[in-house]
Amino acid sequence: MSEYKKPSIDPDLVKFSEQNDYDSLAKYLCKVYRYRENIIIPRVLGPVIIKTNEEKMIESTIESCPFKSLTSCIIGYGLGAAVGLFTSSLMPNMTDPMAQQNQTAREILREMKNSMLSYAKNFALLGAVFSGVECCIESARGKSDWKNGTYAGGVTGGLIGLRGGLKAGMFGAAGFAAFSTVIDYYMHQRG
Repeated sequence: MSEYKKPSIDPDLVKFSEQNDYDSLAKYLCKVYRYRENIIIPRVLGPVIIKTNEEKMIESTIESCPFKSLTSCIIGYGLGAAVGLFTSSLMPNMTDPMAQQNQTAREILREMKNSMLSYAKNFALLGAVFSGVECCIESARGKSDWKNGTYAGGVTGGLIGLRGGLKAGMFGAAGFAAFSTVIDYYMHQRG
C-alpha cells in the first residue's frame, strides 16, 4: 500500500489565512479574470460585458434631462394630435350657430386640423415642461420617489395656469400636483 500524500497548499489560501485578504479568496473561489487592476469581475452567469466609451456616452445622453424633455415633447405632440382628432370628430366646432347646418368636407377637415394642432401643441408643452422639471428636481434631490412628480406637477401646473392669472396659476399648481401624486401612487402600486 502506498503512503498517503498530502496535497500541496495553494499560496493564495495561505496569503488569505495570514493576512485576511478577501481579494485572494475571491480569486480562489470565483476564478476571477482581472481586466483592470483594481476591479474584480466574477464570471458566474456568462461572459463579462464591460461597456465601451461609446455605449456610456449614448447611455448618458439618453438619461439626460434635455433628451427626456424632448422625447416627452414629441410623444405629447403625437398624443395631443390623436386626442384632437378624436374630440373634433365627436363635436365639430360651429363658429356661427345661425349659419347653414350643412358643412363642406373642406370646412370639417380645416376644423379637425385646427383642433389637432391646438391639442398637439398643448400636450407637447405639457409633456416637455413636466418631464424637464421632474428630471431637474430628481437630479437636484438625488432621489427617485413620489415627491419628484408632485413638485414637478406643482411647477408645471403653476406655469401653465399663470396664463390665466395668479389665481388660475395657484389652482393649476395644486390640481396638477395632486393629479401627479395620484398617478405616481397608482403606478408605483402596480409595479
